[in-house]
Amino acid sequence: MNSFGTQFRVSIFGESHGECVGITIDGCPAGIPVNPEDFTADFNRRRSGGKGTTPRREPDQPKIMTGVFNNFTTGAPLTIMFDNTDTRSRDYTKLRETPRPGHADFTAWKKFGGFEDYRGGGHFSGRLTLGLVAAGVIARKIIAPMQVSSKILEVGGKTSIDEAIDEAVGKRDSIGGIIGCTVTGVPVGLGEPFFNSVESLLAHMMFAIPAIKGVEFGSGFAAARMWGSEHNDMFISTEGKTATNHAGGINGGITNGNDIEFRVAVKPTSSIHGKQHTINLVTGQMIDLEVEGRHDTCIALRVPVIVEAATAIVLADLKMLLAKGA
Repeated sequence: MNSFGTQFRVSIFGESHGECVGITIDGCPAGIPVNPEDFTADFNRRRSGGKGTTPRREPDQPKIMTGVFNNFTTGAPLTIMFDNTDTRSRDYTKLRETPRPGHADFTAWKKFGGFEDYRGGGHFSGRLTLGLVAAGVIARKIIAPMQVSSKILEVGGKTSIDEAIDEAVGKRDSIGGIIGCTVTGVPVGLGEPFFNSVESLLAHMMFAIPAIKGVEFGSGFAAARMWGSEHNDMFISTEGKTATNHAGGINGGITNGNDIEFRVAVKPTSSIHGKQHTINLVTGQMIDLEVEGRHDTCIALRVPVIVEAATAIVLADLKMLLAKGA
């Protein structure tokens, strides 16, 4: 439900306009140095306020509630919490009867019988990814010397971000994007065949990030148009180094020592400033809907650091499982 992982297990909590959001990490090893400033760089990368992002500004000051003593993890569950301070819940009141196209308004209302917190998307909001980024900071310390990096490859089908954002703003619409992720320094042997393959776990975690609609590893869907002789990665060293990396660093669900490489597709932000159509759940009549509130024109701009954090969380769990011999 709201938890992921085996040895390094994260549990996410909070709502977009509730008192707080945060994350609890169970199984975090003792003795890892943790200081509030460790989170600053990644939080700044996720923070809004830039071109094409929501004007909602939160301080994102981490409150380390449990699991750290004298600036080191204790081995007990580590809980990190963040206050929500810049909320405008009134913008969402009328959405109780008119679900926004593309959002979880309708499914949440049906599944939870109208008891869900609908403000700002509630528990479905991208606001909760702040907790994932926080857990990623801790996970990065565990997976070293592995390094995770992500970058925007395109937004709105264009490689020029400014051009794509300007066009979307002019149309009062939104755009998505593609994020590329690479992990270097990967050892041989992480992952298992079938259900706990590295691809399975990474894809599971990627789809836990709101707005992710596709994942491909290595050559991905392009592999379907390649010859086997072209796609096969030739081994050129006894350590597993290959001449190419169409497999994305994974064979049989297990890391082969090459870089892990994958890409994720981020959908256009569902809330747009232009007029849309939806149904009134009370009257059953179609109506015009203009979504108010503060929204990203392109949420993909803030996703790279979240992808990195989610990747690090998976790798921390796999590394700890490998060390345990599980």
